[in-house]
Order: sequence, then structure tokens, then C-alpha cells
Amino acid sequence: MSEFSVSPETTQAAIVAALGDKVKRTSIDLGEVKVLVSAEDYHAAALTLRDAVGCQFEQLMDLCGVDYSEYGDGQYEGPRFCVVSHLLSISLNQRVRLKVFAADDTMPMVASVNDIWNSANWFEREAFDLFGVVFEGHNDLRRILTDYGFIGHPFRKDFPTSGHVEMRYDAEQARVIYQPVSIEAREITPRIIREDNYGGLQ
Repeated sequence: MSEFSVSPETTQAAIVAALGDKVKRTSIDLGEVKVLVSAEDYHAAALTLRDAVGCQFEQLMDLCGVDYSEYGDGQYEGPRFCVVSHLLSISLNQRVRLKVFAADDTMPMVASVNDIWNSANWFEREAFDLFGVVFEGHNDLRRILTDYGFIGHPFRKDFPTSGHVEMRYDAEQARVIYQPVSIEAREITPRIIREDNYGGLQ
């Protein structure tokens, strides 16, 4: 970690100056700069954040998908799918959270940043697998956690907890087979004891 460190306010000012009108919204939360850009500006903004003087975010530490469909107890009315990237500047000892919303909820798509930070490769594959976000320009976008024959995206809020199918090894057929889910959905309500003097408490 560098001994030289700049304040989040200085970093925020440098980011705003470098990105200009590409910044849709910015704030400082818990000592970390947060920047929102549009999908059409995402790749160019990421490249600028890596290379511009005063930014120098050399490392992509994390990238994930977010489903906003139930955000704010259902009161949220903006785009559904978001991609959040956590960037680190080793040179300036600063972090930034870069956010971008996919324009189309039915086919969420944003540019891949794998050509900017090669650590994005598996992160983008994970966001594709679990949320269905397509990263345009990724040269190997395929599932990474679920089976290749898996249908759907399990981290979407509307995906059932039990899933749609289950798989098991069938000894007679000597192979893995898919079958309908055998788990019955049920809601368990805990038993609540309501005694006035339970356990000697008054």
C-alpha cells in the first residue's frame, strides 16, 4: 500500500474532471467515492478511470451484478439490473465504486471491461451466470457456477428458491439425470411461548 494517500474529496474532484459529462451522479459514502455512469459511457469511463492523472485505478478488485426489482420495498421504479465495479488505485491509495445500469430489463447488457482489467473475466462470467447480464465484447462469456444446461439465473429476485429442476446421479443409467424439483415448498412458523412468568421472568 502506498504511503501517499489523497482524500476522497480530492479523488472525487479528479474523477469528475476526468469523466466530465459522463458522470450521472457521484457521492462519497463511508470514505469511498461512488460514481454512476450510463451504459453507453461505461467502457470509456472505465478506461479513463484507469489511465487519467489523478485517477490511476490500476486494479479491478471486484465486479458484481445487482437486481433492484425489490429495492425500496417495491417502490423503486428505475432500471432493474446494475453492474458494480470496485476499483483500487495503488498509486494514490484510493478506491472508487463504479456503477452502471443496463438500459434494457428484458435483455440486460453492458460493455465488458475485461480488455481494461483482465481480472474482470471471471467476475463478468459470474454476473452473467447468476443475473443474466450480458457483457458485450467478452470473448468467453459462459456459465461459471451453474451447470451448462442450467435454465435461468438464480440470483434474480424472481427466481424460485428451490429452482426449477434438480439433478442426481442415476446408478441404473450410470449418468446424471435432470428431474422436476421434489422439494415441497412450505413455510415454517416458529412456536412462540407466551407465558406471563416463563422461565421465572417477571
